[in-house]
Amino acid sequence: MAQNTPESAELAQLLRTGPFHLALRSALSARGLALHRVQHKLAQRGIKVGVTSLSYWQQGARRPQRPESLRAVRALEEVLELPARSLHRLLVPEGATRPEADRPTGRSYRSLVAPVDTLQQLFAALEAPTDGGLHTVGHHERVRIGPGRELSERESLQTVRAHRDGVDRYVAIHRGDAGCDPSRVTVRAAENCRLGRVRGDAGTGVIVAELLFDARLRAGDTHVFGYAFEDGSGGPSAEYIRGFSFAGGQYVLQVRFDETALPVRCHRFAQVSAGAPRSAQQELTLNGRHRAVHLVEQGVRPGILGIRWDWG
Repeated sequence: MAQNTPESAELAQLLRTGPFHLALRSALSARGLALHRVQHKLAQRGIKVGVTSLSYWQQGARRPQRPESLRAVRALEEVLELPARSLHRLLVPEGATRPEADRPTGRSYRSLVAPVDTLQQLFAALEAPTDGGLHTVGHHERVRIGPGRELSERESLQTVRAHRDGVDRYVAIHRGDAGCDPSRVTVRAAENCRLGRVRGDAGTGVIVAELLFDARLRAGDTHVFGYAFEDGSGGPSAEYIRGFSFAGGQYVLQVRFDETALPVRCHRFAQVSAGAPRSAQQELTLNGRHRAVHLVEQGVRPGILGIRWDWG
């Protein structure tokens, strides 16, 4: 992974987000090792694994679970010149006592999005689990602030990867500013998805929208789709935040202001959870021609990223 190539970038991404079988397959491809050579190198380390088992592991047909299989995975990291525990943690997250599903270690919405009770009720109304079986590997988001200093629109182009079979939808969350009227918020499905059910809570300005895919994803499959929330119903906006349940992936946030409503200063920030102290604060320079600021995060961690601004 020393060379900066698309293959090495994909491998680094998969080692962060999983699933295990795709990370293993990418590592084998990057090293150019046939399975019988890998078997031989493992045998030199006193680890006996059949070529058939290795093949099943990289196909996702089986996953290492027994203690001796997990020891083989640790040896595989050496053979494939990978960071220690990079494959192992995709099977057994830190602190776990048994292998979990092929998904990156995450954090619940409880620590990221408030009010939690409202969000849980809206998800229940859609009969949707909090973990919908997807994690984001790339997200480009554009927010427009209107002439009344209101959040008028936010557009998303999102790339997700399934960490279980059968996923055919994504539930997007929008939380408007104070005074937001969910009945006046329009959800627009753009590319590669169509709009399903939409539910909102007038007291908190939280809206959840079901975005339906045309096919069911299998574990490891990726999907690119776009959508937007047209708002404008809330009061003056002073920040925009995005919560991340899972680590990994790139996030780009651009906030663009109307020419008649320009802030005096802007900052980016991070939080480990809602209500936690803000860290990694950095002043952003407003682009004079395009009246915009942005942040780019290459390797997202579970938590919150955002941009805030002062009107003066």
